[in-house]
Amino acid sequence: MEKVIIIAEAGVNHNGDFELAKKLVDVAADAKADYVKFQTFKANKIVSKEAKKADYQIKNINDNDDSQYAMLKKLEMPDEWHYLLLDYANSKNIKFLSTGFDVDSIDFLDKLGIEVFKIPSGELTNRPYLEHIARKNKEIIISTGMATMLEIKEAINVLIEAGATENLISVLHCNTEYPTPMKDVNLKAMNEIAKEFNVKIGYSDHTLGIEVPIAAVAMGAKIIEKHFTIDRTLIGPDHLASLEPEELKQMVSSIRNIELAISGNGIKEPSESEKKNIQIVRKSLHFKHDLDSGHILQNEDILIIRPGNGISPMQINDYIGKKLIVSVKSSEPLSKKHFA
Repeated sequence: MEKVIIIAEAGVNHNGDFELAKKLVDVAADAKADYVKFQTFKANKIVSKEAKKADYQIKNINDNDDSQYAMLKKLEMPDEWHYLLLDYANSKNIKFLSTGFDVDSIDFLDKLGIEVFKIPSGELTNRPYLEHIARKNKEIIISTGMATMLEIKEAINVLIEAGATENLISVLHCNTEYPTPMKDVNLKAMNEIAKEFNVKIGYSDHTLGIEVPIAAVAMGAKIIEKHFTIDRTLIGPDHLASLEPEELKQMVSSIRNIELAISGNGIKEPSESEKKNIQIVRKSLHFKHDLDSGHILQNEDILIIRPGNGISPMQINDYIGKKLIVSVKSSEPLSKKHFA
């Protein structure tokens, strides 16, 4: 079975603090995620100075400033950080990844040697951006928050027409509300995406807790992306909808367990681990009391008890009415040798 790829989304939860960014790498590595992912952008390339924050951003920051530009400006990652964090992640045996939100950031990440381009939900309808990524000829992961099936189809078509390799495109079901209400998750849509587009599927989660990404893996997700933070009480747009370190570790561990649980061949048969318990747990036919040779066996002469190392109760009708050719003792297991 193909291993589920787990992307620990640090995003902008570094709060503009490099040491905090390094701690996020530590947490993701300690949890044994496959990737730690940040976000690469220049505020003036992705948002106007007049753009307002989303409701959840206003609620989570509460600084009496509704400017999205001002918020993002504080959360830009300097170019130098990328090199340092890439090296640091390598030293911790975890892969570094970052989402580029504009074409200049994509070019920078390409030069950095990023092996996968992650398209955020907000750029799904950005044709020039999609075409630019497609021409890099690398693996692509698309998040689909707020999208319709038609918009997903159009985005995939744009990527392929611009040169992307179809079997290197993965699509993540997603809901762009932080946190996502459980009633709005619509996890079944993930498999509809898989059927419609014949792509590798996954799930980018913004719910509280770890249940939904685990369920997504059980339903076939091959990629899981989940925000995490050092401390959910920190001020910032995404902290409240993020996992804390122990929760991230638990999510990764649970996903690995689910991978094992669904990796069987689908044939219902005894597993190697349970075969030793068959005789211990099942029952077999025993004599209920002492009986003499020549006795005709009746139902009331039989006990069905453990262990199950003799004649199966499924064969009881084969022995009712048969004559004993030897005397038997109470609780003795039935055997073919007892009968003519």
